[in-house]
Amino acid sequence: MFKGEKGNKRILIYNPLSTFYLAFLLFLTIFLLPYLIFAGRIVSYSLEIPSQIIFMIFLLSLFGSQVNLKIREAKSIRPILAFREIIFFGVKWCIPEFHYGVRKTIISVNIGGALIPVLFSLFLLLYSIPALEQNLTVAYLKVFAAFIVVTLVVHKFARPIKGLGIAVPFFIPPLTAALASAVLFPIYVKTNPFIIAYVSGTLGTLVGADLLNLSKILEVGAPIVSIGGAGIFDGVYITGITAIFLLWLIV
Repeated sequence: MFKGEKGNKRILIYNPLSTFYLAFLLFLTIFLLPYLIFAGRIVSYSLEIPSQIIFMIFLLSLFGSQVNLKIREAKSIRPILAFREIIFFGVKWCIPEFHYGVRKTIISVNIGGALIPVLFSLFLLLYSIPALEQNLTVAYLKVFAAFIVVTLVVHKFARPIKGLGIAVPFFIPPLTAALASAVLFPIYVKTNPFIIAYVSGTLGTLVGADLLNLSKILEVGAPIVSIGGAGIFDGVYITGITAIFLLWLIV
């Protein structure tokens, strides 16, 4: 951990995965490297973005998955049950006692799992769409419509998990983004469906699962809640990529 201004810990570096599991993922990544390169080229071709940028995004997300930026620290008062032992004439009695304690929860945003995908989505919105689409109004309306659909569906399925955070079934966000994009892209003027799928899937998952459930964060009882979770393996990051591959199967 690194301390920021006034001694506050603003940058949190921690690994939520076991060393063995990380070693397994590293081995799997090396073994599947040719397929990952092929997948990167598919994403590059789909979004009409140079492959160098796509691989840079992959690498930044991988290394950034270990880094969380602290946003704020939330406190809640929780009842705590304890037992006090009393020995009387050789007999042990356990007397329950209730008291209240303050539980602290650090709310942070993960660089690899949330910040980088959001910045890349903004790049697609502000650069790629103006450069590629003839009718900007229609293109932006399609992205916005898909974003609303993904946000509502993801929020419907999002659930707070005690000690962990907000969880959503893995297949829900990318499948919703892919289906919404497949329906919207041919309407009126054809729009790049992969850009619609990536942006709506990424931002819709972030808003629907994380931001709209901020009020439930204190319910999970986790000491650290990270928006974007475990970075490259988190739903926000992986949704946009998965939605692109699902869309290839649909359109």
